[in-house]
Amino acid sequence: MTTNDLARLQPLGKTWLEKSQQSALDFETELELVAEKSHSHPLLVQKLNPNVNWTNISPGIILKVPNINYPEPPDKAAFVVIQLSERFLEAFDTDTNLLAHFPCSIGARFDKRPVGELRVVVVAPNPNYTFDPELFPESGETQKLVLPPGPNNPVGVAWIGLDKTGYGIHGTPAPEQVGRTESHGCFRLANWDAEYLLKLAWIGLPVEVEP
Repeated sequence: MTTNDLARLQPLGKTWLEKSQQSALDFETELELVAEKSHSHPLLVQKLNPNVNWTNISPGIILKVPNINYPEPPDKAAFVVIQLSERFLEAFDTDTNLLAHFPCSIGARFDKRPVGELRVVVVAPNPNYTFDPELFPESGETQKLVLPPGPNNPVGVAWIGLDKTGYGIHGTPAPEQVGRTESHGCFRLANWDAEYLLKLAWIGLPVEVEP
């Protein structure tokens, strides 16, 4: 754990307005930071470090975490398949070799789940997020707000926009819930998987969504 790691930490606003006023939507706690950097559930990180006091971490402390070394992709993906029933996303090369297999969250409502061929129209690392109060009437907010980038941004650290308005493949501030909870319609990946998919994606990449 470095001083730079600890300098990133900041409380997360409770409301959309408070979040929009932050300098970044970065990690809140040391445990959250370590878990995400090691592509792990926070409970696993705690079990690997049973003697660590997570409320009082000092720079220079050495922690035990999983060894996660993703291979560099040999090339861009030729196409992507999203399987709604099984809740996973797969990327393939031109010879149909599997490049990546990721768990994926899908839309809660059946009528919000597009089926068929879509295409990538934008690839954005560390995106901001425009909050639309019409999509979240329960929030009580009345104005559109722009939220800054960061791992706790509603779309995480990556946005891959599709040619269906409002739809995309993106990260999430709660990676441990991917594949278990449902979205407003987009396809959610763990932040680290979304970042890897960015390396494979390109404008025009076919994305086949299967029932």
